[in-house]
Amino acid sequence: MAYRFAVTRENHEDLSAGGVLFSAPGFPAFPVRLASEMFQRAMASRASGVPALVWDPCCGSAYLLTVLALLHRDGMTGVMGTDLDDAALELARQNLDLLGPGGLSARSAQLQERAARFGKPSYARAAESALRLGDRLAALGGPLPRAVAHADVFDPERLRRALDGRRPDVVITDVPYGEQTAWSGTDADAGLAGMLCSVSSVLDDDAVIVIATRGRRVLVDEAHPRIASFRVGTRAVALFRASSRRG
Repeated sequence: MAYRFAVTRENHEDLSAGGVLFSAPGFPAFPVRLASEMFQRAMASRASGVPALVWDPCCGSAYLLTVLALLHRDGMTGVMGTDLDDAALELARQNLDLLGPGGLSARSAQLQERAARFGKPSYARAAESALRLGDRLAALGGPLPRAVAHADVFDPERLRRALDGRRPDVVITDVPYGEQTAWSGTDADAGLAGMLCSVSSVLDDDAVIVIATRGRRVLVDEAHPRIASFRVGTRAVALFRASSRRG
């Protein structure tokens, strides 16, 4: 069975993209149950059980990061998203701001105003979802530190500047796969292997990197061992230790 942690199917309708969470054409969502499984496997792979600073270096709209925070805020000290696309970063800021003080209550009020103005029940339902998510966030620890920055995932120096002294414990990302998104940056031809080496170079040795992509497996060379790998539906996932991807 692919799922070891997120073994129970839950109703995640409140987390639908375009409801409470902000979305736009060209910025795909991510399966919520799989996101939860990836994070929990990463946490189980760490030597320490303490909460983690979580970084998505290809964050897009930060849908994945925001969902993970709303599900597992008690396992996090903060979230960080970086990307090269300015339009993506604007959406990422909007989504991650939902995790700040009053973020979800303000979003609920905005959706209630739209429901009244346009007479759409979907807005009213989304407003109720925002309040439920706000209650969940509060129960798991409350507002979460978050940051968004512009950075090229293939450029270690730009990644260091974006992190600004932060030392992420867990990296988790859904990498571009050519359908709605594609690699970009100064060394985009290096692809996944190049991204892994670049990201690893700015992490501590014991940091865990979790990569999801379309296909039967995460296609990188076998010179460095994976912690684990698994597949759910059309997505393959692999976990690496940062120290194993150097050079």
